[in-house]
Amino acid sequence: MSEPAVPSGSAGFSHINQEIAVTEDVLPGKPVAVRVRLDISYDGTDFIGWARQPGLRTVQGVLEESLSKVLREPIQLTVAGRTDAGVHAEGQVAHFDTHAEVDGPRLLHRLARFLPKDVRVKDIRFAPPEFDARFSAIRRHYVYRLTTAPYGAEPLRARSVVACRSDVDLDAMRAASRNLLGLHDFAAFCRRREGATTVRELQRFDWERDGDLLTAHVSADAFCWSMVRSLVGAVLAVGEGRRTPEWVAGLLEERARSSAVTVAPAHGLSLVAVDYPADAELAARNAQTREVRTVPSAEGCCGG
Repeated sequence: MSEPAVPSGSAGFSHINQEIAVTEDVLPGKPVAVRVRLDISYDGTDFIGWARQPGLRTVQGVLEESLSKVLREPIQLTVAGRTDAGVHAEGQVAHFDTHAEVDGPRLLHRLARFLPKDVRVKDIRFAPPEFDARFSAIRRHYVYRLTTAPYGAEPLRARSVVACRSDVDLDAMRAASRNLLGLHDFAAFCRRREGATTVRELQRFDWERDGDLLTAHVSADAFCWSMVRSLVGAVLAVGEGRRTPEWVAGLLEERARSSAVTVAPAHGLSLVAVDYPADAELAARNAQTREVRTVPSAEGCCGG
């Protein structure tokens, strides 16, 4: 299969090469907020995840603090996917609304000085009002990196690569991964959140080998809490001979978190890209994402 796609909606947003002028509303002196998209990468090792938590170091907290200082007004970010503690990102996307005047290139350079070395804003774009980093997304791409080297991960990769057994059966892992593709209830692989559905469409789950490096490519319209790491953990058990591909497929019949599934370590996981539709389709996508999905039954009706 092909490599994870770069965000398809990028061509739909004009890169800020000039200052974004803040216009005036109907009422004199009342500025109209503009929507700004950020493309972000970070090393999640020293963060307690993305989401802001009082007194704890989080990616959202660090970014919002820096943006608020630079723009001189409180900034609140909406993100494509909230990553857990220790999880990395190479293609995270967030947006915010601001009444400040925004000069894209200047803001990019100022953030490079304000932000710590383990988080970078790589691009700043003007976004239409309908763009929502979370609800407009049509697909998220993750990779999980393992090494089969007998000595473990190379020191420069140790924060993003997980050591595993050198004799894993890659063919069995690929077979197990294929069994999970499609629209399913992934309750066995997710930590339950009150009121949240665990129905997802897994669109890609395959493995590549490059010497000692094993890379899982995992793409879906959305993921629930701990889903990717649980998928990897279950398939790795197959590769190590502790489980069969059929056992993995059978987990789709369960309707609660399975205690038999080992969650893979956080530091092997990275969010690498998020896809968005064209501008004209953003509003429709937002509405579709907010719908609660169910898995169609054999009779063609919808079951929970």
